Amino acid sequence: MKTMLYILIAIVSMMAIAACSDEEETVIQETSSSMSETSSEMSIAVPSVVDIAVDDGRFTTLVTALGAADLVETLSGPGPFTVFAPTDDAFNALPEGTVEGLLEDIPALTDVLTYHVVKGSVPADLVAGLASVQTLQGDFVNISVMGSDVMLNDSKVIITDIVGSNGVVHVIDKVLLPPSDSPEPAVSLPSVVDIAVDDGRFTTLVAALGAADLVETLSGPGPFTVFAPTDDAFNALPEGTVEGLLEDIPALTDVLTYHVVSGSVLAETV
Repeated sequence: MKTMLYILIAIVSMMAIAACSDEEETVIQETSSSMSETSSEMSIAVPSVVDIAVDDGRFTTLVTALGAADLVETLSGPGPFTVFAPTDDAFNALPEGTVEGLLEDIPALTDVLTYHVVKGSVPADLVAGLASVQTLQGDFVNISVMGSDVMLNDSKVIITDIVGSNGVVHVIDKVLLPPSDSPEPAVSLPSVVDIAVDDGRFTTLVAALGAADLVETLSGPGPFTVFAPTDDAFNALPEGTVEGLLEDIPALTDVLTYHVVSGSVLAETV
């Protein structure tokens, strides 16, 4: 009889231990599940490309411009977007009054801002492998690699791959301006021909460009890099050389186009 009693006590004890074990396992599973959900929620809190600009003190002009052009909501959407973000220093380097003028001309401002945005998330290594990329504005930005520098038109990429929840931001050191043949051009800057015409040191070069019918070509969207010889440089040629070239248009064209490179190449990268 005592033996049976001991057996019953043992069975009851084992059942109690098993029940406690099940409860502990349930608590552990629930706790683990709760921690996993909390961790998942925390990992989602990644800033958008707009938030990145807002939170970084180097883009106050860009943020103001995005607000004025009513683009904040668009660029806070799902995207993805690639934003080439000019710093405040880049905006400050524009001709005096340009930023103020853009803020008063919303269509032109929108053209400039959307010329800095590309559809899709394009990391820096892919950007460097492209010759050009189409922007949300519709026109293309020319891309070139000069040594270790990646150039967008004449602007250098100085910081890459700031990843947001809806795209990526690359920081640039100059404001990108849409081509001059775009509707409502944002800023009227002189062409390379205008620069030569307006500067009194290039009268022979300007005359030669006209004779060779190159003015229209070099006034186009380009971009071009021109190595411009001064009047003194032409005067240093043997006597009669300039006159001879002006009478031999194919030879003159060869000489002039030998001074022009496709793309906008800054002195620091020549």
